[in-house]
Amino acid sequence: MKKRCFYNFLVLILLSAATSFKTHAQNMTVEAKLDQTTIRIGDQTNLRLVVHQPAKEKVNFPKLVDSISGKVQIVAIKLDTVFDKNDHNQATVTQTYTLTSFDQGSYTIPSYAIGSAAGVLKTNELTLMVQTVQVDTTKAIYDIKQPLAVSYTFFDWLKDHWVWVVLGLAVVAGIVYLVWYLRKRPKVEKPVVEIKPDVPAHAIAINKLQQLRDKKLWQQGAIKEYHSELSDILREYLEKRYVIKTHERTTDEIFAALKYMDIANDYRTKLTQVLILADLVKFAKEKPLPVDNELSMENALTFVLKTQQVTQAPQPAAEGGSQRV
Repeated sequence: MKKRCFYNFLVLILLSAATSFKTHAQNMTVEAKLDQTTIRIGDQTNLRLVVHQPAKEKVNFPKLVDSISGKVQIVAIKLDTVFDKNDHNQATVTQTYTLTSFDQGSYTIPSYAIGSAAGVLKTNELTLMVQTVQVDTTKAIYDIKQPLAVSYTFFDWLKDHWVWVVLGLAVVAGIVYLVWYLRKRPKVEKPVVEIKPDVPAHAIAINKLQQLRDKKLWQQGAIKEYHSELSDILREYLEKRYVIKTHERTTDEIFAALKYMDIANDYRTKLTQVLILADLVKFAKEKPLPVDNELSMENALTFVLKTQQVTQAPQPAAEGGSQRV
């Protein structure tokens, strides 16, 4: 009894599976078609293996690599999937093979097996006709025609080289503008530098000494300022006249620098009186008498006038003689 029940259950399962497989297989169809069934030698056409199937179904197309039947070459392979606009659960999958042939004849494209979960489905057979170019042998054979002479005008050349023409015109225009600008631009006059003649050191010193006398500093009680300015004027004169450093030097250092200078002893004495008295006033707070203050001014003026550098004027050449350089 148990064996009979098991047998009936197994038969029921097999019948259900067969019914389901049949229903699923009915939802899938395959076909093969050619865009052109007749081509000339060297032309191309497309072989399309088309599968209408459920969208989630997976199929396996045949692996065609180089050729079909040995005479029909496969140039390219392309796979494309298009979903049904009315039913998105259905799709059309197309495997396209681009074919060509260089041998005349009739070639059979066999049926191909396409595998799927529902089983193996086969396409229909096709026939491809490859025709050669018809040659009319009744007509005479002609030589190859010579190349036609085509006129090449200036406008044709200008059209081919317009970039260089524009660049050349731009360069010429730039040069012309530059020349015009250089000629028309306002001339900048060079500033005239007035060269002032060098003022002799003794003239500067005498002028400053006279200005110091006119200030009447010691008469107003500014004795220290008076002797300080007097000392500075003489130091500046000594530095320019004898080319020695006097600023920030003591009086003894100045005398040491003037030791071998050509200065008469009388004038050295006058210079010593002025500088030493100025040091006593500035550093020892000495208060000289009015006569000493005036004596320092007189000694400073005398020293500058007697030690000034003498410049010799050029002597004119004798008449009838030549001047030697």
